[in-house]
Amino acid sequence: MARISALHDQTDHWRAMARQIDELWSLFELAEADQDETLAADIQRQAEELERCIDEREFELLLAGPYDHHSAILAVHAGTGGVDSQDWTEMMLRMYLRWAEAHRYKAEVVDTSEGEEAGIKSATVEITGRDAYGYLKSERGVHRLVRLSPYDQAHRRHTSFALVEVMPEIADDSEVEIDPKDLRIDTYRSTGAGGQHVNKTESAVRITHIPSGIVVTCQNERSQMQNRDVAMKILRSKLVEKRLEEQAEEQAKMKGEYRAADFGNAGRSYVLHPYTMVKDNRSGYETSNAQAVLDGDLDGFIQAYLKSTIGA
Repeated sequence: MARISALHDQTDHWRAMARQIDELWSLFELAEADQDETLAADIQRQAEELERCIDEREFELLLAGPYDHHSAILAVHAGTGGVDSQDWTEMMLRMYLRWAEAHRYKAEVVDTSEGEEAGIKSATVEITGRDAYGYLKSERGVHRLVRLSPYDQAHRRHTSFALVEVMPEIADDSEVEIDPKDLRIDTYRSTGAGGQHVNKTESAVRITHIPSGIVVTCQNERSQMQNRDVAMKILRSKLVEKRLEEQAEEQAKMKGEYRAADFGNAGRSYVLHPYTMVKDNRSGYETSNAQAVLDGDLDGFIQAYLKSTIGA
């Protein structure tokens, strides 16, 4: 019913814009006949606003995947680069939290692993809201940072890598079957922030899905049961994403386009020295305003990526 309601909203918007086009055309003919420059200027203003609305609606049509309208689970992992990579991973976590806030999505960090000196080794975020997965799937892959390292006494230029995973949140257990016999569940004490209760009880949960080798952890909730529920939700999402990736890889191999998502194949590069630029190597979109991107301005990259997938 929610899907039907959303489709009704979409068609209602397109019908309203079609009516507005008819009305503007009638007004244009009237302004042309009367040589009314004031009316013509008003028509031009309305036409520009209508064009902007049409562009937005056309962009929404790019979200046509089976899970594009779902909420998302996003995970960031430090790659090669030592403490710089862990700091970079924390910067990316902030970037995605800022993006979610700007788009009024609810974002909750459900698991973090702190770095030894600075930054984080990994973090998992649940981003709740319609279309969150459809937008954020453009972010998965390897992200490369080039900058003068604040952790190098000689202040030399360093290259750091982080890996981003994006999965659709699967609320319905029927979407993916998980045999309890295929799970190994371990509990342990949380190592992160959270107060006495979190750190003094074995509330943290680690679930290993033996057939796939997927391991998920959750330690940010207060109780073991809550952490287990969140971990199972993440596991379901990872299994669905794995299935989608396998399908995409098979299609890419048939086209001769397959490339492994390893650290030699950065999907996006962020350069802060000797110049500033962020470039997505898949869509070709780039901007020199690196600070705005790090503050969560990702819409240009998201739109360019989705447009680049048309017909893929």
